[in-house]
Amino acid sequence: MFQLKPETPEDWWEVEALYDLCFAPGREALSSYRLRDGVPPVAGLSMVARDEMGIIGGAIRYWPVRVDGQAVLLLGPVAVHPVHQGAGLGALLMQTSMEKAGELGWQRILLVGDEPYYRRFGFARIDGVAMPPPTNPERILAYELQDGAWEGVRGKVEKAM
Repeated sequence: MFQLKPETPEDWWEVEALYDLCFAPGREALSSYRLRDGVPPVAGLSMVARDEMGIIGGAIRYWPVRVDGQAVLLLGPVAVHPVHQGAGLGALLMQTSMEKAGELGWQRILLVGDEPYYRRFGFARIDGVAMPPPTNPERILAYELQDGAWEGVRGKVEKAM
């Protein structure tokens, strides 16, 4: 059984260790990290999942970015410790945080990932939205928290300041 809580500054290094475990070395060289550098994750949406002993089993983070002057959430990374993968913890983190984003008034979410995995959460490819290179445009996925939120929103993804 896991308890989801908003990530706090005290969780930072434990979450970073989980990301190091789950992702390839050099993950911070990815283009999405340039959009995150020096920008804090969105408070209340970035979450950790801890078991009954307080051990972290998963984490998800969101970052503010802008596209065509519009506020957008950049989702990622989301990670589940290898011993808990396949148990639905990633889906719980996704669904809970996306629901919370809507409650907080966010309209749109963007991520870079595998469409076959994220399609089950409602994400789909979006054309005309460009992440910093060398991002594969086939992996840029979007989700509307409000109907029509992505209508006419096209351009480069820019760092929120």
